Amino acid sequence: MASIENNALFPIGEPIENEYFFGTAYLGMLLTDSALNAPIGNVTFEPGARNNWHTHEAGQILLVTAGEGWYQEEGKPGQLLKAGDVVNIPADVKHWHGAVKDSWFVHLALTPGETTWLKPVTEEYYQQL
Repeated sequence: MASIENNALFPIGEPIENEYFFGTAYLGMLLTDSALNAPIGNVTFEPGARNNWHTHEAGQILLVTAGEGWYQEEGKPGQLLKAGDVVNIPADVKHWHGAVKDSWFVHLALTPGETTWLKPVTEEYYQQL
């Protein structure tokens, strides 16, 4: 499967190595200015990669720049995302996002405030999308 590196708007950054992501994902921070309290990260997911369920105390905005991915809020159906899509996630809404099974997925994440990480999105649950 081809890499997205040559088609990415921003560098993919470094591998994310923590328990809050399943599969391989990368983070390249584009803005960390604490005066704005609105860090912007370029997040790149390899096919099938995703993050855990989580919430943001001040909400989050996702700007999809490449590939295809999923966004899902608790209790709602998953939304297929493609380049050009914008997702406005209200404060304290439980959700997850990540790549579809056969495509890379890249988004910019504007994330003011704290993130609370929750349980993983299980493989069984993911495969049902």
